[in-house]
Amino acid sequence: MVVERGLVSPDELERVRNDREDDPGESLADALLRSGFMTTTQVDRLRTEIESEKSTARIPGYKIIRKLGAGAMATVFLAKQLSLDRLVAIKVLPRRYNDNADFIARFYKEGRAAAKLNDPNIVAAYDVAQSGEHHFFVMEFVDGETVFDRISANKRFEELEAISVTRQVGSALQHAHARGFIHRDIKPKNIMMTKSGDVKLADLGLARALSDKEAAEAEAGKAYGTPFYISPEQIRGKVDIGPQADIYGLGATLYHMVTGRVPFHGKNPSEVMHRHLKDEIIPPDQVNPSISSGLAQIIELMMAKDPRDRYRNAEELLEDLDEVEAGRPPRHARSAMDIASVVSSMSTEDGESSVTTLQRDGDDGRALNLAMIAALVLSVIVNLALLAYVASRT
Repeated sequence: MVVERGLVSPDELERVRNDREDDPGESLADALLRSGFMTTTQVDRLRTEIESEKSTARIPGYKIIRKLGAGAMATVFLAKQLSLDRLVAIKVLPRRYNDNADFIARFYKEGRAAAKLNDPNIVAAYDVAQSGEHHFFVMEFVDGETVFDRISANKRFEELEAISVTRQVGSALQHAHARGFIHRDIKPKNIMMTKSGDVKLADLGLARALSDKEAAEAEAGKAYGTPFYISPEQIRGKVDIGPQADIYGLGATLYHMVTGRVPFHGKNPSEVMHRHLKDEIIPPDQVNPSISSGLAQIIELMMAKDPRDRYRNAEELLEDLDEVEAGRPPRHARSAMDIASVVSSMSTEDGESSVTTLQRDGDDGRALNLAMIAALVLSVIVNLALLAYVASRT
């Protein structure tokens, strides 16, 4: 196995085996580590993979074909479900988590949440169970790549393809939100793309029912999510996190797709999350001038700091994506941006009202009176517009 994975050469492996003859009780992994041919991380990963491959051989009803990927928390295999003669993906937990009740509970919670969502844009769940000491989750096999894979290959998304991917994820969120679930970890690695262009939202490990007040209270004050894409309210550990958190995460993902860079960088996760809270994003059409102002407006509305200033729901987002794809300006994002620009135009750089810079023209005060009247009229118009906008979003 170590030779197949390119960790050591055949000659190096033979040398380590000969050295082990002096200490028959030493494992091969320990010998490789002692000899300096492998790092501690590589040895730990190798042990996890060996353990997982042994465990899958004992999952009844499935034939393992090959490993698809491995991480610190689980290993995923491509397998055939013998009863239905179909390909599936099986996520297997390492046995070292067997004593972690919270982790096991979250694993089963992911499976149950996925089973309640039946949408063509969400990876389907087939089974979550235990076989002997091993916990496993059987799900739909998606033959393709992730959005992250595409970006990592230095392939920035063209606008129309980015809209197509975002629309399909938005449709998945519309389905999940309507059934009372929020995903809470929208990011490029959790968005699968098939070779035929279909998009699937994956990994409901952090999904939570909106009605689960007990879980919300238990997680209060803790930041759950991925730093590059996490919403401000998740960072603050708010109890009342809602669908707008997923819209923010999808906005950050869309930003990454069309610009080739994440919205905020930092030396560490804490710095990145601080910037999500305090900094404004560089407008995406400044980073990539080839995208339309309409798409840029959509992204900026999706990533508003206050969830009340974002799209109220996935339906509004889908409507705006359709408008921009058809070459028209977004309806919801444009109205929000227009209000913001009017308010901004009323202030100077030092924050004072622009009308206060008007000077009295002589002693008759006519110019001042006209300025005051104009200011009052403008104030009424702006306030009416603001009231109409607020009313439309409540």
